[in-house]
Amino acid sequence: MTAVHPIIAESLPRRRSATMTVLFADICGSTGLYRELGDEAARSIVADGLDALVAVLPRYGGRLVKTLGDEVMCVFTEPDGAVLAAAEMQVRVGTVRLGRPGLGIHVGLHCGPVLMEGEDVFGDTVNAASYLCAVASRGQILTTEATIVCLFATVKERTRALFFAVIKGSSAEAPLYQVIWQHDSSVLTDVNLRRHNLVPPDSGSLLISCGGVQVRLDPRRPSIVLGRDPDCDIVVADSFASRRHAKLVLRRTQVFLSDHSTNGTFVRRSDGEGAHVFRSELLLDGAGELSLGRGFDQGEVQAIGFHRDRRALYRV
Repeated sequence: MTAVHPIIAESLPRRRSATMTVLFADICGSTGLYRELGDEAARSIVADGLDALVAVLPRYGGRLVKTLGDEVMCVFTEPDGAVLAAAEMQVRVGTVRLGRPGLGIHVGLHCGPVLMEGEDVFGDTVNAASYLCAVASRGQILTTEATIVCLFATVKERTRALFFAVIKGSSAEAPLYQVIWQHDSSVLTDVNLRRHNLVPPDSGSLLISCGGVQVRLDPRRPSIVLGRDPDCDIVVADSFASRRHAKLVLRRTQVFLSDHSTNGTFVRRSDGEGAHVFRSELLLDGAGELSLGRGFDQGEVQAIGFHRDRRALYRV
């Protein structure tokens, strides 16, 4: 390995470890805003929403790490501060669009070890918080048992177990908790806490490959188009393939194949199981191959491979 020159090494950010609570808050429905109001007006409303979220941080010892589109990533030295900040974020963001239905957010937070480099943070704790934000619904704040045990009793009593999940970095099911921020508890659905209420895990991003081209499906690129048209993300030169044949869409942690074609999409999983998807959807899990418009038993096909990258889907 080539040694780094001392002057260069001195200028590089130094990594250090710490225990922190990472919080992600994401504005819901911004796509609809842009469609309804146009780019300029929608961008202004979203910016006001993000400002409302960030304004909460100083009161609870939080720090903005970065904004990611319509989402903020923050860190707190104490988990109680993160929980209280998340609750106030939910209240404040609803007042942004006065005279119209308020904005909504979904929030995930997790306490644990992080790796710090400059002002940024990395590691499984970040991945877990981002995953929780993704699986939370509008108006929800989700956190983990590891975070709950660190809270003061007065804060902890405003939480409840909601369902189960396998958090990245662990192989065991553990309960996820909802932070109750609403003053009127009658708006909450009663929880039937059963082990079969298991949230789909973070199985990693989906890698799609065809003819030397590889595309990654993840939150930064949540959909890709397959077809014969040169503008498609994956192009198949087969007359049985429609111009915009099918779409792969990431919804929270799961990927769905949506067929829009004349001849359908054929799926062959690595375990030998097959399916023909025609003008419908299929949950695409595991690994295998796709064929556009032509069955795998109908001569030579231009196969599109798919498999999960086991690294975290919700990494930043």
